[in-house]
Amino acid sequence: MKADRTPARPARPARPARPARRPFRLIAAVAALPLLLTSLAACSYGSQASKDHTAGSVTAAGKKLSTGTVTIGYFANVTHATALVGVGQGLFQKTLGGTQLKTQVFNAGPSEIEALNAGAIDIGWIGPSPAINGYVKSHGKDLKIISGATSGGASLVVNPNKIKSVSDLKGKTIATPQLGNTQDVALLNYLASNGYKEDPQTGKGDVTVTRIDNKTTVTAFQQGQIDGAWVPQPTASQLVAAGAKTFVNEKSLWPGGQFVTTNVVVSQSFLAAHPDVVEAVLRGSVQTNAWIKADPAAAKHAINAQLQALSGKPLPDKVLDAAFADITVTDDPLASTLQQEAAHGVAAGLLKQPVLKGIYDLIPLNTVLTSEGKPQVSDAGLGSVGQ
Repeated sequence: MKADRTPARPARPARPARPARRPFRLIAAVAALPLLLTSLAACSYGSQASKDHTAGSVTAAGKKLSTGTVTIGYFANVTHATALVGVGQGLFQKTLGGTQLKTQVFNAGPSEIEALNAGAIDIGWIGPSPAINGYVKSHGKDLKIISGATSGGASLVVNPNKIKSVSDLKGKTIATPQLGNTQDVALLNYLASNGYKEDPQTGKGDVTVTRIDNKTTVTAFQQGQIDGAWVPQPTASQLVAAGAKTFVNEKSLWPGGQFVTTNVVVSQSFLAAHPDVVEAVLRGSVQTNAWIKADPAAAKHAINAQLQALSGKPLPDKVLDAAFADITVTDDPLASTLQQEAAHGVAAGLLKQPVLKGIYDLIPLNTVLTSEGKPQVSDAGLGSVGQ
């Protein structure tokens, strides 16, 4: 559970109160979890996240912002390169000054959304589908998307001896990271578009969809428990190294190969109470993306160092090179693709047609981009009134 904010900070009665912390709960079998969009019961995230810890190689120093700490959430995935590098290289901490950065690491988006709603994290790097789910489920009250992070970096990889065509998917078992996460939605949408019938909640149907942690996916594949997986990087490249073959690179399904894979979300109460902290984290994000683009070799080393710190071992060079080449870091949230992501959730049976107006607040990001001499980005008409 996250530590209390700095006790000595004076009360700010004009600002919205932070949501009360809730204790972690043990997670039940993922297949039995209620859908985020159809139930008010939140899935647990305690077993999906690491404990709070102080992050990065730079300690808090200088003037403290409007709160003593800020906690960000992200995944130990190459698709979360911005967070991995920004934390590991201390770039976020530098922009935060005397406000201490803390982190939690998750396996997939639905569990991170619950942590955000519980106040256990303040800002999160997360895929579009859980962000949409969280926004719709709360009737637009809990989160805002405030930046982009990456495009690309997700694929359906399969056992080439068992699956050579779309028709071969029938009767097979395909894994995704978690019910309702971005890759889960992508797989269910792909299956529906090819005429397969599925129960989106149980994963039963013409194809068996099983939700397992990315950390166990390669072992499950090697043991023959699954026939393939729709997963983010680096798991996709790890599976290829283990003998799988890329069947669908998700880039091939999008015009120009561009689609939002990871964006940055913030608790609306935290944004209202601590806009200076949010802007500082976004400045760190923009500067981190620029650093990654300027020196890809150093960026890969930094990503691998952080993955090793989180998992206990680095990625082999071949896997890291393939995974990194499959992503593009971007400040732009690629808002024009979000509506299509939502349509995929509808087609998958996970979502009724959502109203997404107001899901973006890009004012803080555009303020940072302007100050950094970079062009502003668009919310594609999905920003709050007046933006």
